[in-house]
Amino acid sequence: MLSEIELYIHIPFCIRKCNYCDFLSFPAGEELQNRYVDALCEEIRRTGEHINSSFKIRSIFLGGGTPSILSIYNVNRIFSCIREHFPFTDRTEVSMEANPGTLNSEKIKTYRDAGVNRLSIGLQSADDECLKMLGRIHSWQEFLENYHEARKKGFDNINVDIMSALPGQSLESYLDTLKNIIELGPEHISSYSLILEEGTPLYNDEALLKRLPDEDTDRRMYEMTKKILEEAGYHRYEISNYAKEGRECIHNLGYWEDVPYLGFGLGASSYWKEKTGSDCQESFLRFSNVRDMEKYLAQPFRPFEEREDYQELSREDRMAEFMFLGLRKIRGVSLKDFKDRFGCDMESVYGIAIHRFLDLGLLTMKNGRIALTEQGINVSNQIFCEFI
Repeated sequence: MLSEIELYIHIPFCIRKCNYCDFLSFPAGEELQNRYVDALCEEIRRTGEHINSSFKIRSIFLGGGTPSILSIYNVNRIFSCIREHFPFTDRTEVSMEANPGTLNSEKIKTYRDAGVNRLSIGLQSADDECLKMLGRIHSWQEFLENYHEARKKGFDNINVDIMSALPGQSLESYLDTLKNIIELGPEHISSYSLILEEGTPLYNDEALLKRLPDEDTDRRMYEMTKKILEEAGYHRYEISNYAKEGRECIHNLGYWEDVPYLGFGLGASSYWKEKTGSDCQESFLRFSNVRDMEKYLAQPFRPFEEREDYQELSREDRMAEFMFLGLRKIRGVSLKDFKDRFGCDMESVYGIAIHRFLDLGLLTMKNGRIALTEQGINVSNQIFCEFI
């Protein structure tokens, strides 16, 4: 039986950087985009030949940046290359991020024809004033036009990204965004509180920072999200992600469930398992591509050799990741899965921390699983730190 892997393709280009964004992304002209896709396809080709396509592709995700900034020609080149060296089927989840302001009818049709079966649209807010403050290049009306066009072109699995706790955002404004999205009925909604990242324009704008909602309003927005989305038929399966039944993001679940993945493109990260030595011992590796564009374009692409931040995970590293990644899921982590994977009981390793959090009401244990409670979700980062 073939092992499952996931593929992530990073497109670092955007029209302009949003005021809150610290991702590896920047504006670029057509010439640089073409050179980048040349290098990206070469990386995909050589890596596919290296591992001999001896894996089942569970999911593919084009992220960024703004992948929808690419020309139709370049999108087709990328998918043709992936399909040639990493064959995928109709059952493979193929997601692509897209931003209003870079989409049109022809592009959306191209994505569908190329095999994309899940479109993730970055809205952030239905309030045009909030969108301007965030530095978004689109309006609510442009989002609506793109959303309805995606439906016309056959997309039956759409995610919409929204944000809360924005400067100047009221409970009523955020509620309006939620209601507008629910009325559209996407299959998946990702809802995140704004995180202020050092070095971004928003982080350094004192006037906007003074307009941030207070902690109590932020918490009320979070609770309102859960209540209203669940009443509308969306179940929360991860701290910030909601889906209709059976429409959870397979690719993201893979990150939280120890599925190996290969990252292609500038700065892309990978998590890989390989068997080494005469006894075929499994090694667990994390590594990433260079973040300098000229270095990336000049690489000879020797798979697994030209990577940065190369780390072989110890057994203790893997146990820690099992816990703090798995606990992001609302259903938590399985005691049996832990023992099957590591050959010991979870409580023999983390018993003190687990029972302390159980006593504090931050964790719950039932049906052979440990999960965060609602109170635990509120302080999840502190809990995750206990397992690192």
